[in-house]
Amino acid sequence: MGQAIAAAIAAADDLRHAGTWDRGGDLDALLETCDVLIDFTLPEATDIVTEAAARHGVPLVCGVSGLGEKQLAALQRAASSIPIVYDRNMSVGIAVLENLVREAARSLPGFDVEVRETHHVHKVDAPSGTALKLREAIAAVRGTDPAEIPCASERRGEVPGDHEVVLSSATERLTLAHSVATRQVFADGALVAARWVCGKSPGLFTMHDVLE
Repeated sequence: MGQAIAAAIAAADDLRHAGTWDRGGDLDALLETCDVLIDFTLPEATDIVTEAAARHGVPLVCGVSGLGEKQLAALQRAASSIPIVYDRNMSVGIAVLENLVREAARSLPGFDVEVRETHHVHKVDAPSGTALKLREAIAAVRGTDPAEIPCASERRGEVPGDHEVVLSSATERLTLAHSVATRQVFADGALVAARWVCGKSPGLFTMHDVLE
């Protein structure tokens, strides 16, 4: 993802790549030279990145998947002083899919629903952050526990990310799906979020806020 983001920045006329941080590097020095920080590291680094961004007053775009309560709490604390866009999937298509899933779950209350996701064999977390996000969207509409919504995960080859939500009754089935051809889609979405978050007031936002 770091390479994809750097390439996308290089191809953009309105952006400049200020630098890349590797664990053990001087993140404070980097933050003195940039207008916005994009984080696609790992959950173990989220506290470090979030605290540094808040310390320097630099807006943050975080696309790290698999965050736990500790990391989410760190994002919430930092959002009191800087604007943060946090989403487990930076694809604009997934943001639209979530809206469609909410509408389908609301309009078809008697239908069974299942979330399915397939990713590459290197992905550590399962279900994916996006699958959890879709389950939460359904649960919010139906007033149920997200854990009660079935979710099937598969790790295969180098699949960047496929997600399906299947709603079915005894007589019909509706499938809402999103498939990623390349990880570049996440980099492109992150840059859309980075442009949007600069100049915003402190707060914790998602890609829904960006698209609206």
